[in-house]
Amino acid sequence: MSFLAEVCRGVRSGVQQVVGPSVLCCVLCCAPLRSNSYQQPSPAEPEFENQKLETLSPAARRAYAELLKLKVTTCRQLLAAEPPTAPGTLLVADCADFVALIISQDAGRYEATMAAHDARLAALDKAPASALRDYAQAEISLHQALGQIGFHHEVRGAWNLRRTAGLMQAVAAHYPAFVPARKTLGLCQFGIGSLPEGYHWFLRLLGLRGSVEEGLRNLNAAAVQPNDFQTESQILLALIRESYYKQGSESLALAGRLAREQPDNLLFNYLVVSLNKRQHHGDEALAAYRARPVGPAYYPLGFVHHLAGDLLLYKGDYAASLAENEQFLREYRGDYYRKDAAFKLYLAAWLGGAPAATQERYRQQINQAGPLTIEEDIYAQRFYHDAQSLNTILTRARLQTDGGYYAQALSTLQQFRPSTTTPTRDQLEAPYRRARVWQGLGRLDSARTDYLRTLRRSAALGEPAYYFAPQAALQLGYLAQATGQKAAAKAYFERAVAYPKHEYKNSTDQKAKLALRQL
Repeated sequence: MSFLAEVCRGVRSGVQQVVGPSVLCCVLCCAPLRSNSYQQPSPAEPEFENQKLETLSPAARRAYAELLKLKVTTCRQLLAAEPPTAPGTLLVADCADFVALIISQDAGRYEATMAAHDARLAALDKAPASALRDYAQAEISLHQALGQIGFHHEVRGAWNLRRTAGLMQAVAAHYPAFVPARKTLGLCQFGIGSLPEGYHWFLRLLGLRGSVEEGLRNLNAAAVQPNDFQTESQILLALIRESYYKQGSESLALAGRLAREQPDNLLFNYLVVSLNKRQHHGDEALAAYRARPVGPAYYPLGFVHHLAGDLLLYKGDYAASLAENEQFLREYRGDYYRKDAAFKLYLAAWLGGAPAATQERYRQQINQAGPLTIEEDIYAQRFYHDAQSLNTILTRARLQTDGGYYAQALSTLQQFRPSTTTPTRDQLEAPYRRARVWQGLGRLDSARTDYLRTLRRSAALGEPAYYFAPQAALQLGYLAQATGQKAAAKAYFERAVAYPKHEYKNSTDQKAKLALRQL
């Protein structure tokens, strides 16, 4: 049972890595893949051109468009006039419930949402077979599986994930021209295929077989061919591309275009904020956050305040960062990211010179009950248990680097003066931080030098279980890959995977293994 929980933790972490915290349900962000490493499908498949396939009704399509704006109530109002047992109505209604559950992370909604999934699946069982009916069954089954895994019902979630994969394979086989099936099948294939090899034997026992390459081909097919869920497919591809393949510029451009085309779309705005943050464009992310659409029509998106708290912390606006994370903790109903938010509150209080009692209150808040699934929460909990004393200079430099304020970070790092009493962690972090700054400034030779210095120092210190050396190896792999040095890239990616437990092992290993497959 514990191994099954670990597998599901990997699935949950992988999905959240792709779609971003708290918007796991919305799976939406855009731009078809154009890398040579992917096989582009043809725009049409002639042998199936004459196949008549059901699509969403105009009202259901409008309701779905409103849902993509995170206007859940408007979506439900538009569906109210539709036939309640029509496959399209049931599917879009289920998407609305799924969005509400996953964005809110409210455990109080869980049982009612699971019951609604079951009722819709029962209604679909009675409907005549069709591509849309069968697709809706598989899609609702996926919603149910992800909800169960996200709310710690791993056994039921694993079996529903297995059921989903089988259902969607059947839809793709029986209705090869029904393009939306490629989106969900591709997501399942990629998600399962990208899990570490240690899980594969157990996945085979469950009958779950994934393939990164097949998953990307299927997602790409759904992204390039017109269909009711094309935008969702494009979004998924963009997020995978940005998260796993270091190809964020096109994803950013597309998210920006979508947000400009629909300025009233909160989801597209969120993507602009999140992608800019992940690409270390702090000022651009903050500008998008401040320009976000607001009002009672939108479903509350509490997590965006956590993003804003980070962005303001990077910029050194500690009072505003405190206010945003406090608001996040008040509005958010989920368990994930609470430890991370408490850690960020501590950092803002500490760096901002708040009274010692206030700093300690936030530090103790890290240790409140909560799952250790998300890497950020694991990192925060380790900080608390290790009772480590953070270095002010290195911490400021890290935050400035995360926000893309590289010149300021370099100036901050120049103040660091190691000595014989400098803690091991700080000895490793200093060259790693410099390397990240050099890389951000485009001075790649200097970045390589300091990444290599990090690896040598880690080896000399007995390979302590910090993330600096594994991340340095991963970045050296990317740098070698970008210059066509395949043998060196392979060696660095394998070295990144070889490091034992550290704070970001799951995501580091996934990225390194996917990069190895590209090689």
